[in-house]
Amino acid sequence: MIITIKRTSDAALIEQLIADFKSQGFEVHDSVGTDYHLIGLIGDTVHVDELKVKANPIVENVTRIAAPYKKANRLFHPEDTVIDVNGIKIGGNEKVVVIGGPCSVEGLDHICDLAEKVKAAGAVMLRGGAYKPRTSPYAFQGLETEGILDMVEARNRTGLPVVSELMDSDQIDEFEKYVDVIQIGARNMQNFTLLKAVGKRTTKPILLKRGLANTIEEWIMSAEYIMANGNEKVILCERGIRTFEKYTRNTLDLSVIPIIKEKTHLPIIIDPSHATGNWKYIEKMSLAAVAAGADGLIIEVHNQPECAWSDGAQCLKPEKFAQLIEKARKIAQVIGRDI
Repeated sequence: MIITIKRTSDAALIEQLIADFKSQGFEVHDSVGTDYHLIGLIGDTVHVDELKVKANPIVENVTRIAAPYKKANRLFHPEDTVIDVNGIKIGGNEKVVVIGGPCSVEGLDHICDLAEKVKAAGAVMLRGGAYKPRTSPYAFQGLETEGILDMVEARNRTGLPVVSELMDSDQIDEFEKYVDVIQIGARNMQNFTLLKAVGKRTTKPILLKRGLANTIEEWIMSAEYIMANGNEKVILCERGIRTFEKYTRNTLDLSVIPIIKEKTHLPIIIDPSHATGNWKYIEKMSLAAVAAGADGLIIEVHNQPECAWSDGAQCLKPEKFAQLIEKARKIAQVIGRDI
């Protein structure tokens, strides 16, 4: 339930109303924005009399919500959340953020060289996997801590914040120290123990990828786990879902962009690399995502895709990556944004 408070209301009366709800066993989310003041009740509101609440002179309106997510719900937080990553802002009407880099970190010289190239192309953050969730236990699993430290050195040389995937709660302290944006991958989207841990133990922004076969509501509920445990810096990432289609690695669901923006206040970025699995389709899907209102793109880039240690087929070469960004910038400007 969401209660809209009149802007001229006395602070003491607002505090009394909040105290009354807390005494009834509700968790109260008090949200004050530039143009609104909302009180959200988290709990079973079945027995709350809407008319009685609305009779309070400081209450302007009362709205029941059916969605099971509260903190991520736009009704609780009408203004877009804008997340700051070392001065780079994601969400709202800020610039469309482009993140580029290899699927896997392959060594210090390699990641530093790619960092220079993706920055020159127009990317503002560097992605790279150090801990890799692979379908086969025999596939390359990542350089682990060595890979994280290689990315730190790439950041030192270029200034690009780094994005990398967290696999286990045991790695949280390492990621808190070294990584700027912590990615939770598709396979861990419903690892609720891990989601609770990153909610409680880190204040770093969380890039939450949609699961391979999860509904939008399930995805938002995973964000809710993180937010309910204390970390509200969540960025949603659509990376394609598994369907019966075989011509692409996954099926990119661009409809999530307007839906997420309608239902939540969180930023959303698109991963066309994992969605398509084929470098030939990445540019067009990226442009479509920007046109649909995405807040960012995360794209795999490699200087020699044919030699990549993982997922070379879905990597763009740096020069193609640069061309994509230039085209995406023109589309962004048409809809009143920039890159």
